[in-house]
Amino acid sequence: MDPFDAGAGGILRQPKAVWATAGASVVAFMGIGLVDPILPSIAKGLDASAGQVSLLFTSYFLITALAMLVTGYVSSRIGGRKTLLLGLAFVVVFAGLAGTSDTVGQLVGYRAGWGLGNALFVSTALAVIVGAAAGGSAAAILLYESALGLGMACGPLLGALLGDASWRYPFFGTAFLMAIGFLCITVFLKEQPKPARKTSLLDPVKALGHGGLASVAASAFFYNYTFFTVLAFTPFVLNMTPYKSGAVFFAWGVLLAVFSVLVAPRMQRRFGSLKVLGGSLVLLAADVLVLGYGNHTAAIVCTILSGAFIGVNNTVYTELALGVSDAPRPVASAGYNFVRWFAAAAAPYFAPKIEEWTDVHIPFVVAAVTAVLGAIVVVVRRRALTHEAEELETRHATEDSVTVFAN
Repeated sequence: MDPFDAGAGGILRQPKAVWATAGASVVAFMGIGLVDPILPSIAKGLDASAGQVSLLFTSYFLITALAMLVTGYVSSRIGGRKTLLLGLAFVVVFAGLAGTSDTVGQLVGYRAGWGLGNALFVSTALAVIVGAAAGGSAAAILLYESALGLGMACGPLLGALLGDASWRYPFFGTAFLMAIGFLCITVFLKEQPKPARKTSLLDPVKALGHGGLASVAASAFFYNYTFFTVLAFTPFVLNMTPYKSGAVFFAWGVLLAVFSVLVAPRMQRRFGSLKVLGGSLVLLAADVLVLGYGNHTAAIVCTILSGAFIGVNNTVYTELALGVSDAPRPVASAGYNFVRWFAAAAAPYFAPKIEEWTDVHIPFVVAAVTAVLGAIVVVVRRRALTHEAEELETRHATEDSVTVFAN
């Protein structure tokens, strides 16, 4: 079945609850790239260094990673709807507080609270969309990736438009949009059935005992270091006005969205997921090397182009993480995200430090190396990944058929 088919079960024919959750997800993902075009403005406004401002990403993703052990525990006890609303409430409060910060320490702390809310929302949103979507997991994952791509594209644009007046306004704008998302979830999403078995705090860690899932998580860890070196460190290298930086990362986000939703599935069908992932990681490594050593124009072009490779990688990693093990999908997703978000926290911290210790080029050399390491994990573990994926393909196809029938 084509997930883009406008008929029953296609990505465009979804219940209101799914669209409400996906819409709120767009805003949640906007929060990741929102600060990109205003990082230099924040540094100037709060008299902070690039390394200090980069901690906005580090605190956000460190808390997000740790919270992945909590999200399943919470949602399996209070239900998906209440977990989504709790996460949205956290984001509204802490994004609003972030806009009132007087020091970079306050801002970093508020971003940590924001990260907790985003973790509760984002991890649960995927499970809710998969459970409520018409068309099974394929359509649900593409819808989720569409929300991710659109959010990543619009975040820098919103940050630039509001941040041109003041670096505080994007935070207030996010709080307002998430409040609208809160109302939409309240109105359109009914309470989801609670899992028959409650998730423990250690279930995501135990799920990583599965060789296939552990391999996907390890590869994604290296990849995410590269991803967030581009996202968090490049704005300082480009050193552009909020409008120009926002335009660059908007174009980056558009490519991310197009390649994650339209290109990646077609490439997977033709070449297979592992070949696509390995090739995309190697191309990303080459891209960031040129980004680091090229002139200003080359840096802009390569920043935008990296969105294509990141979009492909995001889709393939998500599908592998959800389908490679026999763990329940929310548990597998939590374990996978628990590992990979640590790299998202590390890259914004270490990239400026590496520049201080060496020069501006070396952070991108390290990012290229981590992308290649991600590809090496895929190659070395390809037999385990392929075997497990094939073993579970029939079971997931059956589950999706049942989901389509039920919807």
